[in-house]
Amino acid sequence: MADRLMLLDSASLYFRAFYGVPDTVRAPDGTPVNAVRGFLDIITKLVTLYEPTHLVACWDDDWRPQWRVDLIPTYKTHRVAEVVAVGPDVEVVPDPLEVQVPVIREALAALGIQIVGAAEHEADDVIGTLATGASMPVDIVTGDRDLFQLIDDEHDVRVVYTARGMSNLEVLTDASVVARYGVLPSQYADFATMRGDSSDGLPGVAGIGEKTAAGLLATHGDLAGILAAAETGEGMSAGIRAKLNTGLPYLAVAPTVVEVVRTLDLPAVDSLLRPLDAQQRADAAALAERWSLGTAMDRIVTALDHTGA
Repeated sequence: MADRLMLLDSASLYFRAFYGVPDTVRAPDGTPVNAVRGFLDIITKLVTLYEPTHLVACWDDDWRPQWRVDLIPTYKTHRVAEVVAVGPDVEVVPDPLEVQVPVIREALAALGIQIVGAAEHEADDVIGTLATGASMPVDIVTGDRDLFQLIDDEHDVRVVYTARGMSNLEVLTDASVVARYGVLPSQYADFATMRGDSSDGLPGVAGIGEKTAAGLLATHGDLAGILAAAETGEGMSAGIRAKLNTGLPYLAVAPTVVEVVRTLDLPAVDSLLRPLDAQQRADAAALAERWSLGTAMDRIVTALDHTGA
């Protein structure tokens, strides 16, 4: 089996699991475990379908880094549950999901699946760093369009896109991004910067929508080329120039917010998937009994039996 690394946008997946499995699924003490079971089943399906040899659960150690907020104060503002004087802001997470996140981490540890996060950075940045430095093909599993910028046919980096649900997974390549948006993945961050994204609190450039942004990139290559043309007026209408000039303060900072960090200093990662040994099986079984994970744990243990060394 050829080596292939799978990078999970963990929060994206456990939110999907939480809303996809009834919250009547509970442990003996009454704690909801629907997200835990659903998350394990998601991994089972991904490992079975795409046969990665390596896998990392990438984590939001800081879902809304202050350095991004300093540049664009509206960044993810609508998702803030409360502002904390010291430390990261608290994200809006339903209480029945919040209590499950430690159990998810415990289950991943029991299965030998490494969790990797980075202080003051989002899972996107961990994914960007690991994908860029990988020595093997990469599948990024996410429902987040921001990670389209990492797709790279030349280096065999794909996105397994979950936005349509786990029964309608899409494997996206360079051609997929071009077909959807009319831009290359390498242009996607500039495209998203100009278009904006209400889900992330990014206003974009007023009056520049997807079609206009794609057209500008087709003509001028990248944001730097677009701004150079706006300054000289070469090949650009007065109306578009005016919109870009009005948006210059935003365009001076937004690319740093939108672009995924690819240069984090991460610890050594042991991402190889392996069958569980006897002690791990016993620990996983005990965890499954404690939290009533039932056949979800059995299924993932069986899936891991077909991987690794």
